[in-house]
Amino acid sequence: MNKTELINKVAEKTHLKKKESEEAINAFVSIVTETLKSGNDLQLIGFGRFQVKQRAAKKGRNPKTGEVIQIEAAKIPIFKAGKELKEAVK
Repeated sequence: MNKTELINKVAEKTHLKKKESEEAINAFVSIVTETLKSGNDLQLIGFGRFQVKQRAAKKGRNPKTGEVIQIEAAKIPIFKAGKELKEAVK
């Protein structure tokens, strides 16, 4: 499912106009982004948790040349599914 399909589904389930559904989805994405950017987690009980993890620096290998390279440490966003979502997908 892509964003347009999601907007259509939200509009259908909530009886909102497509424009209102798009604004709601854009607001949600913006809030998640701002929350993670500020270093906080966002938890939706039963659905899951959005958080930022610190990935340590490590050595890697260039697949073309085989040369050893240094991969820098980085912050990465992750999503952990909640119990109810995991059960629903089984």
